[in-house]
Amino acid sequence: MEPGVKKRAPQRLQIYKAIHPQAFLLTAISSFVLLIGVWLLLSTSGVVNPIFLPPPQAVLTELFVQLGSSEYWGHIGISVFRVFSGFALACAIGIPLGILAGTFKYSEAFIEPLMEFIRYMPAVAFIPLIMVWAGIGESSKILLIFIGCFFQLVLMVADLTRRVPHDLLHASFTLGASRWQAIDSVLIKAIRPQLMHTLRLILGWAWTYLVVAELVAVNSGLGYTIMKAQRFLNTEQIFVGLIVIGLLGLITDRIMAYLNKRMFPWA
Repeated sequence: MEPGVKKRAPQRLQIYKAIHPQAFLLTAISSFVLLIGVWLLLSTSGVVNPIFLPPPQAVLTELFVQLGSSEYWGHIGISVFRVFSGFALACAIGIPLGILAGTFKYSEAFIEPLMEFIRYMPAVAFIPLIMVWAGIGESSKILLIFIGCFFQLVLMVADLTRRVPHDLLHASFTLGASRWQAIDSVLIKAIRPQLMHTLRLILGWAWTYLVVAELVAVNSGLGYTIMKAQRFLNTEQIFVGLIVIGLLGLITDRIMAYLNKRMFPWA
C-alpha cells in the first residue's frame, strides 16, 4: 500500500452500509442463540443455583403449560387491554398538544416547560395519588400507563413538528393556503412517517410500565402472575411472564413497523 493512502474498511463494516436481509436475519438470530447459550451454561454448570436461574428447557416447558391454560390467556388479554388503553389515551391527548407546541411559540412556552418538569417525575411515584384519584379499578392501571407515556410523547411530537422545513410552509402560503390549511396539509402530513416511529417507541415504554401498573391491588394480568410467582419462588413462571411480555412488545413493534412501511413507503 502506498504511503499516505488509508486502508478502506471491509465492505460489511462501512458506516451505514446496508447488508443483505438474510445476513441481517442470521445475525439477529445469532444474538438470541448466544444469549440462550450463556443462560444454559450458567444454569446447568452450577455457577448459579437453578432455583434462581432455571434452565431454558424448564422455562420452555412452563411456557407451553401456561399457554395451554385459558386462565393465562385471560391474563394476557387484560394486560393487552391496559397497555393499549393507556397508550391510546396518551396519543389522543398528547399528539394534538405536541403539534400545537411545535407550531406556535406561545404554545411552546405554555406547554413544554410543564411537560419537561413533570417528565422527570417517576411514574411509580404517582401510584399513591392515582389510587386516591381513580381508586383501585382498571382506570388506575390505565392512568399509570398513560402518565408513563404522555409527557414524553408531547415533547417528541413537538420536536418532530419543529423539524418540518420552513420552505414547505412558505410554499403553501404562496399557493394561497391559510394558517390552518398549512398545518393540516403540510405540517401534519410531513411528520406522519416519523410520528409512526415515535409511536413505536412510546408503545414500547407502555409495555415496560405494565408490570408497575399491575403491582397494586390486582388479581389479573401478566404483572400479577409474575408477582404471584415471586411469592412462591416459582422462577420458571417469572421468566415465562417476562418472555410473554417481551414477545407481545416485539409483535406490536413489528406490526407498527410494517404499517409504517406500507403507509409511507417514500420514507
